[in-house]
Amino acid sequence: MNDVPNGEKRGWLQRLRSGLSRSSSKIGESITGLFTKRKLDKALLDELEEALIAADLGPATAAKLTAALSKERFGKDITPEETRDVFAGEVARILGPVAKPLVLGGHKPHVVLVVGVNGSGKTTTIGKLAQHYRGQGLKVVLAAGDTFRAAAVEQLKIWGERTGAEVVAGGEGADAAGLAYDALAKAKASGADLLLIDTAGRLQNKTGLMAELAKIIKVVKKLEPAAPHDTLLVLDATTGQNAHSQVEVFKEICAVTGLVVTKLDGSAKGGVLVALAERFGLPVVAIGVGETADDLKPFEAESFARSLMGLV
Repeated sequence: MNDVPNGEKRGWLQRLRSGLSRSSSKIGESITGLFTKRKLDKALLDELEEALIAADLGPATAAKLTAALSKERFGKDITPEETRDVFAGEVARILGPVAKPLVLGGHKPHVVLVVGVNGSGKTTTIGKLAQHYRGQGLKVVLAAGDTFRAAAVEQLKIWGERTGAEVVAGGEGADAAGLAYDALAKAKASGADLLLIDTAGRLQNKTGLMAELAKIIKVVKKLEPAAPHDTLLVLDATTGQNAHSQVEVFKEICAVTGLVVTKLDGSAKGGVLVALAERFGLPVVAIGVGETADDLKPFEAESFARSLMGLV
């Protein structure tokens, strides 16, 4: 995804702040509750670190943030606002290297495999990506590869009708790899710019899921040896720390090239995105803070950090 146009920037920042309000309120209230006009000492640093861990930023990130605060203000009077400002700056520094939009180019079609557990928002994310790139005038094909859920296939067809993207689908229980092959063949034949492949996400049967995704990758390589050119893992922010185990599983199954974090508006656990960046260093391609297509945007480190700390 490309940068947000200037005309949309202000509206997006408002939606981002609103979407992260649960997370920022939790963090802000925790920080404010620790202050009674006190100097920054070890006891306060320990309490702040515990508050950040409770807000799903994780132990490593919490330690880094409090260390930065200690370096700047130890032994001095400090306010909650000053604390959040220092934390926001440190969060932005952590997130800066992973804020990388999805870049198309060099391949036609650019093949994107979209993975994640059921309920994470994969199909909706694909629909929103399709709308984004159709809005840029690109030709997009969607492969309804989550063949175990009829609802996912129907949902993708609706997005196809809404965006004007071609949808390749089979019957319920159809072979997902064969469908992905057919979709790539059609995308190549029609001169499509982008192929987005939906997949199942049944982690209850990790072995079966691993075999299915491996088969999809194997068959698309028969038509396009470099495909998939990107593999995006969609994570639901409301799962909090469970997102870590999902990243571990999918990194084991396939070569994840980027993350999309959804449902930040429904969660007080937005801090988990920072913990994921600190631990895995995977590019964060986009974030979602609502249901509409305009609520999925390329990830930008500073605006996220300041929104998370309630400063935007």
